[in-house]
Amino acid sequence: MPAQPHDAVNPAGGTDVPVIPATGRLVFGWLLVGIPLAYGVVTTLSRVGQLFG
Repeated sequence: MPAQPHDAVNPAGGTDVPVIPATGRLVFGWLLVGIPLAYGVVTTLSRVGQLFG
């Protein structure tokens, strides 16, 4: 039976290689999206309050 790609053996002896996420880039990305989103939600809710209040 020919070898399949999922049959490959880890050259490090079968130990898992930890993945280190780029934490700084992740936080920057969330801030880049989250700050304008939060501003939009607060602005919308304040205008809805003025409309119905």
